[in-house]
Amino acid sequence: MHEEHGSLFADPRTWVAIAFIIFTLIFARRAIEAVTKLLDARATGIRRELDEASRLRREAETMLADATAQRETALRDAQTMLAQAHQEAQRVGEAARIAATAAAARREKLALDRIGAAEKAAITDVRLAAADISTRAAADVLRTSLSAEDDAHLIDAGIQGLPAALRAA
Repeated sequence: MHEEHGSLFADPRTWVAIAFIIFTLIFARRAIEAVTKLLDARATGIRRELDEASRLRREAETMLADATAQRETALRDAQTMLAQAHQEAQRVGEAARIAATAAAARREKLALDRIGAAEKAAITDVRLAAADISTRAAADVLRTSLSAEDDAHLIDAGIQGLPAALRAA
């Protein structure tokens, strides 16, 4: 290499170094501006994403609170409906028991009335049969034991007692 002792500005390496420094400063400045813009844009995007995430989290928390409140309300409503259904079932059961008791009482009364009617009919049938048997027996006794004179006397007594018997009936 060759060395010259002269002025610093006479050396071409100095100018290359100065040009390199100026070029580097200009390029670095623009590169720094470009990198700064990219970083600012990225930071803005990240801020937007964070804001969106924060908004979504608030919405999710609100939706969770609403869902929890709706679930609790639905649970309370279900418990209320269950209690009402239980009360209604008890009421219907009690009404059915009362209706069954009343129906059994009506059927029992109907059966007793039928039994009473059957007893009356049986008593009437027995009385009629007894009256018929008595009448036949009396007719047989009268036919065999009474004379014609006794028959006439009985017929006269029956005719005389007829008006009094008709008034009594």
